[in-house]
Amino acid sequence: PMRFKKNGLLIAASTTILLSFAGIRAAEKNKSEILTTPANPAKTWSDSMATKEASAEEITIRLYSFLKLDSLGLDEPAFQQALKGWQKLKMQGLLDRESIMTIADFSQPSTRKRLYVIDMEQQKVLYNTYVAHGRNSGKEQAIHYSNRPSSYQSSPGFYRTEGTYYGSNGYSLRLKGLEKGINDNANRRAIVMHGADYVNESLIRNQGYLGRSQGCPAIPVKLTRPIINTIKDGSCLFIYTPVTQYAQRSSLVK
Repeated sequence: PMRFKKNGLLIAASTTILLSFAGIRAAEKNKSEILTTPANPAKTWSDSMATKEASAEEITIRLYSFLKLDSLGLDEPAFQQALKGWQKLKMQGLLDRESIMTIADFSQPSTRKRLYVIDMEQQKVLYNTYVAHGRNSGKEQAIHYSNRPSSYQSSPGFYRTEGTYYGSNGYSLRLKGLEKGINDNANRRAIVMHGADYVNESLIRNQGYLGRSQGCPAIPVKLTRPIINTIKDGSCLFIYTPVTQYAQRSSLVK
């Protein structure tokens, strides 16, 4: 496990995680306070670790609890995998907007708000809304996954958000699949984030599940522009699946 010593000589996790943990420790002392970035975050972290070492697992659990992700329905293993891969991508220099992490939790049915846009620096969930999976991945639940063109299935794993464009689905966000053999055909498959009128609660009420895409993580039309503008240009998007085959193949979550 990753460890931290009080002198700050051994730091194996990212600065953002450290600052997040420091903020959580400060907020836990006074639940009534709104979390703010410390005036001297490095000193706050050093002071907070003066009497105790913290493992990566402890940091993850505390951050998951502080963000109230359990009450929002996010599966804890989804957050753990997302955090692990996000940190590796940062260490590899593959992210430009390091503070933003987006998770699509496909362990949940489409009837739930399973998309989470998180500001890791400010320790805030910015958006929690619906997201569609591919029509051949399943009806209510995403069960089947594929990296093949024309499969109309979702591909799990880590993506880097790219630039925006206007296409047949309006304002859209290009996605680069970062995992070979898992989602690296995203560009060939035209897998992008876009708004869709079939991503709405009335469909859930009428048919019992959300509308489905051709493999794209489609989101509500009214939130398309604000979400895309928040996560575009080099942030991390993680599509989580509880299918064990993904975790066994992915070097980013091992």
